[in-house]
Order: sequence, then C-alpha cells, then structure tokens
Amino acid sequence: MKMEDIAKIAGVSKSAVSLAFSGKPGISLETRERILQIAQESGYLPKGKSPTLDHTAKSLTFLVIANSGIVLEQYYQQPFFRELIHFIEERCRAKGYSLLFSSIDMEFFDRDIRMVAEEKKSNGVVLLGTNLDREQIADIAGKIQPLVVLDTCFDTLPIHFVEINNFMGAYQAGNHLCKIGHNDIGYIESNVRIHNFEERKRGFTAAIHEHGREIPDTHRFSVAPTILSSQDSLKAQLEAFLKKGNRLPTAVFCECDYIAISAMKTLQELGYRVPDDVSVIGFDNITEAVIVSPELTTVHVEKQRMAYLAVDLLIESIELEQSAGTKIRVDTHFIERQSSRVK
Repeated sequence: MKMEDIAKIAGVSKSAVSLAFSGKPGISLETRERILQIAQESGYLPKGKSPTLDHTAKSLTFLVIANSGIVLEQYYQQPFFRELIHFIEERCRAKGYSLLFSSIDMEFFDRDIRMVAEEKKSNGVVLLGTNLDREQIADIAGKIQPLVVLDTCFDTLPIHFVEINNFMGAYQAGNHLCKIGHNDIGYIESNVRIHNFEERKRGFTAAIHEHGREIPDTHRFSVAPTILSSQDSLKAQLEAFLKKGNRLPTAVFCECDYIAISAMKTLQELGYRVPDDVSVIGFDNITEAVIVSPELTTVHVEKQRMAYLAVDLLIESIELEQSAGTKIRVDTHFIERQSSRVK
C-alpha cells in the first residue's frame, strides 16, 4: 500500500496523510486519528517506521482548540501564532524534546479533549489559551496534566499560565498618544471578546484617564479581529459617524495589529491619510507591521520569551514533578513607527 492509497481510503489529500505521519499542524485531530488508524490496520510503514508515536522519546504537545473567532482552523498561518509556534519548537529542540501538534474543533470540545487525555501521546501539553474561558481551561486541566496554558490567565485556577502584560502594553499606547498631543482619541475593538482584549481596554482607558481624556461612546468602533484587508463593516460605521457631522478622531488605538492594519486600509479607501489625518496604533508587533505602508506603530509582545518560559515551565513540571501553579506575565515595550505622529 502507498501513501496515495491511504489518502484515498481516508478521503483526504496526500499532503494530509503526510501531516498526520509527521505530527505537524494543518489537520484536525479526528482526521489525524483516522489516517493513522487506516495506516496501522493496513500495515503501512512510512519511511520504515510505524505511524504510531515512539513513546520512549521525550515530546510535548501543542494543543489548540480552534473556532471561527480568534484562533482559526488554519491557526498556524496566523502571524502571531506562527511566531509563537516557531519559538516553541526552537525551545523544545534545545531541551531535547520533540513537539507534536493537536488541533481540535470547538464544536467537538468535550469528545476531543477526552480523546487527547486518554491517548496521552506526549509527556506534557502546552495549551494555547487565547480563545478559551475559565471553565474550558479548568475542564481541560482536570483531564490533562502536566499542562501549561499560554496567552491568557485566570488567577483563581491552580494552573501554570504564561501571558502577555496586556494592561501594560495598552497603557503604553495610551500614554504615548496623550504625550504627543492627541485629545480626540478613538478606540477600535474586536467584536469577539477575550481576556487579552479586556485587559488591553482597561490599560488604555487607565492611561488616557490619567491625562484627563475620555473616549466618547461615539468614538468606539467594533470589527472582526482576524482580517488584514479593509472591512466593509468598519467603513459603514465610519461613514455613519461622519454623516452625523462628526469629525474623525485624530488618533485610534486598535486592540491588535490585525485590526490596526485593517483600519489603515479602510481609512485610506475613505480618502484619509495615515498618519496625517489619523494616527493608528496596534498591538502585538506581528511581522506584517513593518510590511504595510506606513509601518505600524505598535506594542511589541515578547513572543520568544513567552514561548521559552512556557516550555521551560512545562519541562520543570515533568522532570521535577512540580505541582504548584505558577502565573507569569511578560512585559511589553512600545515601538513608534510611521503610522502615528505628533498632533
């Protein structure tokens, strides 16, 4: 039997079979399991090896629960997560561990988490917590250990967390805008709410309040957080705002770089110049921040440090059997580029 035959029986592409054997992301857990089961039943040995995992090797699993809001099914193509994965893999190699990938659909949350827990294919799990709430993480932690949750935090859970200092980053952005003379400030938020965005809203609001500024309700806009192109919904909101006789804010803070880049393109389509008419600030410092024109002023997230800390904390839990939960918050720093200017 050949790889093409496995693909035909499973009803998938040859590349999907390759991903299943390599343990790389790109297919769902259900698809991966189906492919491996077919291969095993057929006696297929890829490159002289069994498609089942070598349980004597040291490995960690990067577990993602995908949905249609923040963490997409093709999450490994999203700039922020792509960078995190790169650094996680890098740290695993340095520590003598391989990295496996497991992605499940939020729709099958209970079933697939149970499946991951029962199979226990690696020594420990780094869970991407970006889009998960407290109850979901508590449920996972009750079934899977050792576990480190990356990119969110819930202080009342006795679990290892490594997160961004979201409050600090947004505070830095708000402080910057006020210091360069902006009084009329707008806020573009995600229409999908998660812990990180709520903390950024708190931090930005705290900064401008310290400078005696407020954001009127009319200056708050809401858009999808995973679109890099211009958005019709934002264009409609801005046009409705302008038709009421309002003037655009001189600066806007966006809850992530995706939103900031989308906002810049939308503003340009409406005939506004960034930063001459409107300064735009983002959050995350994804690689695309220096590709767009003008280059994006943003909050830099130490993705490498977060990834390294998560891997180190998990390996410590495995090798030293440390059970007490640890909360780590990684500070940010502000990067001023060409999308903002003095008012």
